[in-house]
Amino acid sequence: MNFRKLLLAGATGLLALTAGAICLRPAEAATYPNPGVVTGSTGAHDPSIVKKPTGGYLLATTGDGITLKTSSDRTAFADAGKAFPSGTSWANDYTGGSANLWAPDISYHGGKYLMYYAASTFGSSKSAIFLATSTTGAAGSWSNNGKVIESTTSSNWNAIDPNLTVTASGEWWLTFGSFWSGIKMVKISSSTGKRADSTMYNIAERFVNSKSVEAPFVFYHAGYYYLFMSFDFCCRGASSTYRTMVARSTSITGPYKDRAGTLTTAGGGTEILATHGSIYGPGHPAVFTDSDADVLVYHYYNSSGTAKLGINLIGWDSSAWPYVY
Repeated sequence: MNFRKLLLAGATGLLALTAGAICLRPAEAATYPNPGVVTGSTGAHDPSIVKKPTGGYLLATTGDGITLKTSSDRTAFADAGKAFPSGTSWANDYTGGSANLWAPDISYHGGKYLMYYAASTFGSSKSAIFLATSTTGAAGSWSNNGKVIESTTSSNWNAIDPNLTVTASGEWWLTFGSFWSGIKMVKISSSTGKRADSTMYNIAERFVNSKSVEAPFVFYHAGYYYLFMSFDFCCRGASSTYRTMVARSTSITGPYKDRAGTLTTAGGGTEILATHGSIYGPGHPAVFTDSDADVLVYHYYNSSGTAKLGINLIGWDSSAWPYVY
């Protein structure tokens, strides 16, 4: 989600709305690792990374026109311009005219880069997810492929925070959602990148802390689909309570259960990363397989309230549950 808009909203009433609902995880109880070393241009919010077929990495984050960064080694990152330097007029009805676009999900399929991203304003369910494509991934090279799905002010769900998953059998699925009635999933046509049918699956929902669940990412490992997601509240700098959760299912459409067996549709989720030390609100997870390990990408806030890029590795225990190291 857009952290600048959220901070402004917090100043005008969000904190009062949710006062008393926030459950901080005591820093002294955490046993989580600090983010791995990243250098260069490390400011990021809602990051997503793809390995480039020509070598190196391309990262996309929330920002005006969507912010791009590149890295040759997954450690040193450099600014690489904007996906849409000339604006996104097609999204203005959802952003109120702002150029700021949220939570890009970047991947590479069929010889081109795909990027699903959201357009909205804070606190509104008048939102839309759009698709862009590029053969190079470079700034200014992205084509608008149009709207994929939208929610309205009367919807009980919210079309933000998209994530595309392509299964081993070649099926495409888009997971998305924030607050309201939780995380949703729709089937996507591999030929168009748009919805394949009208069915919408309910994947996860919470009933506490303002129903705060969002930023889904589905990753396949060892016979399970793992639903990574964020609980609680983002975008408050060092006061953020975002934390990264996981559940799994043998079917991509669920049902997903956490380690204790609780359904994600009943509020389930197993915590794998949360505030610890001077790392605040680590969340909005994305996962990909690299040559050395499976990799977790996320954002967190430092003590001064700046949103930073977090990268760690993921290990799998004897029960095939992920942990961060």
